[in-house]
Amino acid sequence: MNGEKKRVFIQNEIPKDKEMYDFLKPYQEKGQDQLNIKIAETSGKLEGDRNVVRFEQTNLGRMIAAAHMDRAKADFAVMNSGGVRDSIEGGDVTYKDVLTVQPFGNMVTYTDMTGAEVLDYLNVVATKPVDSGAYAQFYGISMTVSPDGVSDVVIGGEALDPNKTYRFTVPSYNAAGGDGYPKISDHPGNVNTGFVDAEVLKDFLEKNSPIDVNSYAPNGEIVYK
Repeated sequence: MNGEKKRVFIQNEIPKDKEMYDFLKPYQEKGQDQLNIKIAETSGKLEGDRNVVRFEQTNLGRMIAAAHMDRAKADFAVMNSGGVRDSIEGGDVTYKDVLTVQPFGNMVTYTDMTGAEVLDYLNVVATKPVDSGAYAQFYGISMTVSPDGVSDVVIGGEALDPNKTYRFTVPSYNAAGGDGYPKISDHPGNVNTGFVDAEVLKDFLEKNSPIDVNSYAPNGEIVYK
């Protein structure tokens, strides 16, 4: 043995059942057709490349967050960059493109929290290091982020009020503590909407097409010190 890995069948390959194959094939073809139907068009690239989206705020990371915020009627949105698996090139967009970006079937969750709790949450989430899937994309919020925490937090055009209640979205994976985010799935204000992320993004694209990608470009909302 020279350390090479080799795949071997543990038994002879099971032959296709022709009747079953013929029965299922039209469904597969119909599914493929639906995946390739145009759902929207964009004015340019929506940036989700791993070597960009895990380092800085991008128009695609922010758009996904915006889609979640819109669906949950939330005040702001948090999206882990590890949940953005690809870019969407400019021009026509298909559902297949959306599933390439979000293949994991995460649910959109929202949580109602006091401003004081939100601040504690952001102090953990916004300071996650770059070059990791934990690095967060944000929409509907602005703040200054330093290694020891966040400051100058503004939501809906107003400074964060510790006593006010805010609603924000985060993928179910992160609500459950994924990527080292604080676990909030057992917070009394947490609701799993049951909406799958890819469906939410698809609906948002359809509703807002044609998409001006520049309207989701970061504009200095999140300042890293």
